[in-house]
Amino acid sequence: MPTTLLPRPLRAMLLVLIASAMLGTPAIAQTGRGETRPSGKNSIGIRLLEIPANRVDDPRSHAYIVDHVNPGTTFTRHIEVYNASREPQRVRLYAAGAGISRGRFTFAPERTANELSSWITLNHATAVLPPHGRAPVKATVAVPAWAPEGERYAVIWAEVSAPGASRQQGITLVNRVGIRTYLDVGPGGEPPTDFKIGEIVPQRTGDGQPRIEATVANTGQRAIDLEGRVTMSGGPSSLSAGPFPVERGTTLAPGQQGSVSILLGRDLPDGPWTFSLTLESGRIEHTQTGTLTFPRKPGTWGLAASMDSPLSLLLALAGAATLVTAVTLLVGFRRFRARRKRPATPFLRGDLA
Repeated sequence: MPTTLLPRPLRAMLLVLIASAMLGTPAIAQTGRGETRPSGKNSIGIRLLEIPANRVDDPRSHAYIVDHVNPGTTFTRHIEVYNASREPQRVRLYAAGAGISRGRFTFAPERTANELSSWITLNHATAVLPPHGRAPVKATVAVPAWAPEGERYAVIWAEVSAPGASRQQGITLVNRVGIRTYLDVGPGGEPPTDFKIGEIVPQRTGDGQPRIEATVANTGQRAIDLEGRVTMSGGPSSLSAGPFPVERGTTLAPGQQGSVSILLGRDLPDGPWTFSLTLESGRIEHTQTGTLTFPRKPGTWGLAASMDSPLSLLLALAGAATLVTAVTLLVGFRRFRARRKRPATPFLRGDLA
């Protein structure tokens, strides 16, 4: 499976650094993707160094391991761990299970394995990094020939720990960062990825900030990580606003339904507004347009947005095309009539030398 090395500016730092005080087991928070500058005394980072050549145009593959393979396939990915602190770090490396539940990508506690993580081996279990040092790591994924069809999820973790401020209480500070893995197994080509935008409802938060919530259904056969933006136009006094980014973190497995939220400018008036919501996951992008009005009272929901259907959009485009054609014909007809009414200029002998 050919791979492409990522240029350093495009090597996305994966998953926000997690620092949590723990007693016995680490508490791991949900994180999003994208480059992050880790901070803190025990800061470490992890990033992909390569992606499949056929996924260079897939933004998710720049941050996560996303692939489809046949049963019995073995492939590798090269990653890098680095130390962002001024002190040496002993980093533990391992794969653990993950899943998708209630619209979120979830992590199994500690080193809890699942089917996919048991197929992943790393060429190093630990890496000793000097201050601001780096180390390459090779991950090998060996899919058994008997593996049934379906998509599976795991995380490749890099972890450091240090005693907390109160050693007598047995508190340990754990930092870990990881690379999500989405692997679909099955014969033939990759299953389709798709989603559908459903109901869109405006609201105001408890402190009065306008907010939009959109329902999304995963209608494809691969998991989706939703991002996007909304722009507002045609507001009071012809105001326009945006784009406003979609809050990251919504992940849906095939067949699941969830929601995405967008916080808008605090001084945005109630409306009515014309909106354009664009959502994307990897290569797939959909846009929904319509009109909505925010409620006046903080902490309340407004009426569901009035959506522009694809049929009405097609009819509007057809009407515009018909109007343009009619105007062109009318202008041409008037020019033709004007030419016919214009008297011919008589030829005068002797006017030309």
